[in-house]
Amino acid sequence: MDVSDPLSLAFDQARAAAALGEVPVGAVVVREGEILGLAHNRTLLDRDPTAHAEILAIRQAAAKIGSERLIGCDLYVTLEPCAMCAGAISFARLRRVYFSAADPKGGAVDFGPRFFHQPTCHHAPEVYGGLRESEAAELLRDFFKERR
Repeated sequence: MDVSDPLSLAFDQARAAAALGEVPVGAVVVREGEILGLAHNRTLLDRDPTAHAEILAIRQAAAKIGSERLIGCDLYVTLEPCAMCAGAISFARLRRVYFSAADPKGGAVDFGPRFFHQPTCHHAPEVYGGLRESEAAELLRDFFKERR
């Protein structure tokens, strides 16, 4: 699959997650314009606390290329990755991470443990946050408003 706007695909995935009652987060792994992984949160559907969009997209990409190292790959995600996902990003050796909304409560890139700045982090990707942030924040706000 080839696409010129992977963040829009991540947003499509986030909306699909919301429609299923999952927290609306979508992720896409891209290398040289090719989509290698595309996923949304599935923790409830899969009964799996590790089924975050980033983890699922990374697993798909690794399976597709036949390697646990995603050298030259970029991740697009609609929410700042948590500590678990940041660890997976580091171990996968992703080149860049682009995320939309910051997550002051659960994020681990710009908030919380700032995973990629820790001396124990083996690989730190380039990180670009705040892309289409208001759109992602609105999607999350609307989702949680319906549940309160």
